[in-house]
Amino acid sequence: MSAPSVQTANGEAIIELRGVKKVYGEGESEVRALAGIDFDIARGDFVAIMGTSGSGKSTCMNILGCLDVPTAGSYRLAGVTTTDLHGDGLTLLRRHYIGFVFQGFNLLSRTSALENVELPLVYRRVAARERRTAALRSLELVGLSDRADHTPQELSGGQQQRVAIARALVTDPELLLADEPTGNLDSARTQEIMNLLVDLNRKRGITIVMVTHEPDVAAYANRVVVFRDGLIVEDSRPGRAH
Repeated sequence: MSAPSVQTANGEAIIELRGVKKVYGEGESEVRALAGIDFDIARGDFVAIMGTSGSGKSTCMNILGCLDVPTAGSYRLAGVTTTDLHGDGLTLLRRHYIGFVFQGFNLLSRTSALENVELPLVYRRVAARERRTAALRSLELVGLSDRADHTPQELSGGQQQRVAIARALVTDPELLLADEPTGNLDSARTQEIMNLLVDLNRKRGITIVMVTHEPDVAAYANRVVVFRDGLIVEDSRPGRAH
């Protein structure tokens, strides 16, 4: 059994996990990455997930992002039972509900910031003019409208991560999943990116779930959830420090 979970903030849950288990391998090589967790996140919350390597936090994030499916249990995202979906259904859910931000930025190196931000809309087959308008709006949101024509090599690490965040936001997702979003940044750029995420959460109401191993980064969130051995062992609202 997982540790008792703190209640979500007042509001409708966008994420509901019930009895979620994830097992890899069989027999002696079996690994129980998640041992049965119950976990809700309310719309508009900002949650930091922490834990050592092998604790289950990355597996949980993959399931939240519909990049993996539970071995047992159920996951509802925005009222949709994802465990009833396969293949194209999960892909469509990801495209319409979730924005992803990664530690490594994952930008196309020879492509402008604007074109990088447009990419999710290309996959949706949005018309070129509409794509450009949406991408410029998204870059403006992260304070980079004046860098639209710059390639990643012409941008600082913090600016590259801002472009990656703009790309995640261009589809107007309800949920932003950030996996170690400051892992490749120095302390000044880390503060810049975290202040941006806090601003997006507070002013635009975007639900954010962030994996981090840094307590100083987790302190920007409203809620901290700690994983150990595939279970949630701590779920608290210590009060945002920023």
